Amino acid sequence: MSAGIRGITGFERTVADLARTEAFYRDGLGFAQVGSIEPLPAAIADAYGSDGAVAARLTMRLGAQFVAFLAFDPPGAPYPDVPLANDPVFQHLAIPVRAMEAAHAQLLRLSPQSISHGGPQALPESSGGVTAYKFRDPDGHPLELIAFPGGPAAERWRTAPGLFLGIDHSAITVTNLDRALGFYADLLGLRVAGRGLNAGETQARLDGVPDPVVDVVGLEPPVCVTPHLELLHYRRPDTKRPTPAPYGPRDPATTRLVFEADDVTATTEAIRRAGYRVRLSADGRSAYAEGPDGHGLRVVGSAGGAGGASDR
Repeated sequence: MSAGIRGITGFERTVADLARTEAFYRDGLGFAQVGSIEPLPAAIADAYGSDGAVAARLTMRLGAQFVAFLAFDPPGAPYPDVPLANDPVFQHLAIPVRAMEAAHAQLLRLSPQSISHGGPQALPESSGGVTAYKFRDPDGHPLELIAFPGGPAAERWRTAPGLFLGIDHSAITVTNLDRALGFYADLLGLRVAGRGLNAGETQARLDGVPDPVVDVVGLEPPVCVTPHLELLHYRRPDTKRPTPAPYGPRDPATTRLVFEADDVTATTEAIRRAGYRVRLSADGRSAYAEGPDGHGLRVVGSAGGAGGASDR
């Protein structure tokens, strides 16, 4: 039974310092703050089961996409040392750019930790032909700049203003592709929009891991297809990290997809029946669950649908 997901309405990242985060995303990537820093709404805190921790939320926008940054007191576990792109905790946000050279130069003023070796990498046509660069924010969260050479992906962003255009997708590393597809496609109802197998020297420089062979599977929500989700499944090298990743919403190692659903309660029940742990807030407005490798997701109601659309 599909969980009734309509689209990805935003993203959440847990961070240690909201002021530092705001400066990095504003000055390096062109994000704009939306409103003021505020307490985390009760429905979200309830869904997360934050055990008495106090949280503040900073919402930022890039184009039409939104990211909420959460800081908890007391804080949770930091991002793990020596992280790699093939580790189950990995989840990046991909930012399409109008001009890679200019975007990369602006970002470098903030001296981010690089994942890619040797700057932006132009992938071969067999791997999509994009030019991309992966790096980390001050907490270790991965990000990617991506320039599309043409085609439908480039057309989606053609009229977006600015140098940094929005958030095209979020990519998560999964250790079992069939199990991940069972969760995100069969259960949540995302559609497989494309498949590829990336390998070679350029991919190794982009990902910062030796001799990678990685399945890349694009999944689109049924109604709102941007942003979408990508699954990254590394056939090699093997990860040394445990799965599911041992982190929760309070830990500054985590990013959550925020899904919009027709009915939060029905979606919660579908996830629970599939054998996954899920927590519904007392007011039914928000639910939190984790996928097969521990990647978090939060579910909110669609506008006009059951479960309410507030407190996103």
